[in-house]
Amino acid sequence: MTPDGRLDLPRLLQAFLAFWRQHGQPLLGSAPYHEIAPHLVLMAFLHRVVNAGGALEREYAIGSGRMDLCLRYRDVMLGIEIKVWRDGESDPLAEGLAQLDGYLDGLGLPTGWLVIFDRRAGQPPISQRTRTELANTPAGRTVTVIRG
Repeated sequence: MTPDGRLDLPRLLQAFLAFWRQHGQPLLGSAPYHEIAPHLVLMAFLHRVVNAGGALEREYAIGSGRMDLCLRYRDVMLGIEIKVWRDGESDPLAEGLAQLDGYLDGLGLPTGWLVIFDRRAGQPPISQRTRTELANTPAGRTVTVIRG
């Protein structure tokens, strides 16, 4: 939060990156449901906003689709799409950007987060591969891509 009680998205992002780098590997390694584990970890992290009076909605309905997560705190809304990159698949970046673009359009939001959890074998440790980048959606929105 800032001094005036607003949700500080850049600080929230940096806190998630630090959390993921430190705890991601053991959390995913111990999870019995490997397919949903990244979703659960992100939701658990974002629950701190809920504890401060916000809301976190899963499978948020937008038109005919469902965005993975919608985080709300007072007048701030953050749309989050989650993709898991598995062995034998191509990078889900383009698909995720297109999906998120539609959801952001439906919500009237200029930006959001696309989180790509890389579950392919042989990857460096999470602490080394976690990073962010900015990417443009098909409609030209600039979104934060989080790779972990």
